Amino acid sequence: MTRPPATALSLPRDNTDGAAPGSSDHPTPPAGTTSAHPLRKAITSSFLGNFVEWFDYALYGYLSATIATVFFPEDEGRTALVKTFGLFALSFLIRPVGAVVWGHIGDRLGRKTALSWSILLMSGATTCIALLPGHATIGVAAPVLLLTFRLIQGFSAAGEYAGASTLLTELAPTGKRGLVAAVVPASTASGLLLGSLMAALLTGVLDDAAMESWGWRIPFLIAAPLGLVGLVIRRSLDESAAFTDAVAQAARANEEAGPGKAHRPLREVFREPRALGIAFAAAVLNAIGFYVILSYMPTYLSEELGQDDTDAFIAASVALFAYIFSVLLTGWMSDRIGRRKIMLTASFAFVVAAVPGFLLLDGAGLALVIVIQIIMGMVLALNDGVLPAFLAEQFSTGVRLTGFAVTFNTANAVFGGTAPMIATLLIGWTGLTVAPAFYLMAAALVTFLAVLKAAETHRAALS
Repeated sequence: MTRPPATALSLPRDNTDGAAPGSSDHPTPPAGTTSAHPLRKAITSSFLGNFVEWFDYALYGYLSATIATVFFPEDEGRTALVKTFGLFALSFLIRPVGAVVWGHIGDRLGRKTALSWSILLMSGATTCIALLPGHATIGVAAPVLLLTFRLIQGFSAAGEYAGASTLLTELAPTGKRGLVAAVVPASTASGLLLGSLMAALLTGVLDDAAMESWGWRIPFLIAAPLGLVGLVIRRSLDESAAFTDAVAQAARANEEAGPGKAHRPLREVFREPRALGIAFAAAVLNAIGFYVILSYMPTYLSEELGQDDTDAFIAASVALFAYIFSVLLTGWMSDRIGRRKIMLTASFAFVVAAVPGFLLLDGAGLALVIVIQIIMGMVLALNDGVLPAFLAEQFSTGVRLTGFAVTFNTANAVFGGTAPMIATLLIGWTGLTVAPAFYLMAAALVTFLAVLKAAETHRAALS
């Protein structure tokens, strides 16, 4: 089998016999018939690696109130919080650029190479944030450097969700793609869960002065050793038969076409405009819903509704726990009844129930807050548990990672990264604490219309 062209970005290969990525001493199985052991290893490594990366990335969101005080001490209340969420949003704007880069690497050199480098960059940037002096020490350089490291985080995160989803979808048997790919949002939520639990612990045992001085740095420092573990995990991955077959076909096509006709995933993916449009719009509910319900909610409860910080983090943690199991269940369900039915149900539910849900949160006790967040998380899981397989199935193998990464990350750049900031601004502009629900309803409507136009793909072979 033809080896993808080597470049300076290639990591040292695990094999020593000169074999191509994904090859072994045994013949490559046909796509969709991956043996159990490589699939289990891919599931485990994808879960753990994605867990590490999103634990790193989530910390900023969960500790936003403290970070606002450390890096924007001259501002007060909602102004400092908006600036902090503004940096959160700016880090998302670079994600489409990262998507192009990681998509190109993943579709040409392998999913494994893209995933390995993304976790290295993420963990390095997170460690730098942990060691970054605050505004009181280095002045305006502090928020500038914070922005720089956040941009690096955003760039690296662009390849994570799409890369892991693409790899698992390609490795899974046709009748289990939904369940296997649902490991990705489950691992993402698991990383967020650990961030939530750690934030709850720190805010519960440390006073404000200790949190602002050194407490907020502790979880960021954990990224350094976890990043090394993640790299080892990623380098042990096998490429899918679908990818290695696509590489071989592309090599033959290049030989026949002659010089200047190399595989260019970004150019080629635009030959699938319908897939691009559907995938982008289908990702909108995830982009807004995930960050509003599972990331922004603790800040919303404490800053806007006056809930106790520890109670807010406890509620978020319970909701994430329910979400993790729910995405796996809905991924499994989508392999049996189809992707569209489940995603349409989720979108419709948010259109009709988002406002009542947010109204009930205002003035609710901890028990009711937990119940409402669990319900919201489980409804979101109806969408998110199906989304990875749904998006991957929209594109052909040669451009799958590029198509997935570009659409998913562009939706997150435009809508997801700005969701906490827009939610906060909407409350300020309207004077209504229920205002974030309107944004959630609009996102659900966009995704509903996109999925309505899509073909059912749960039983179709990958092209």
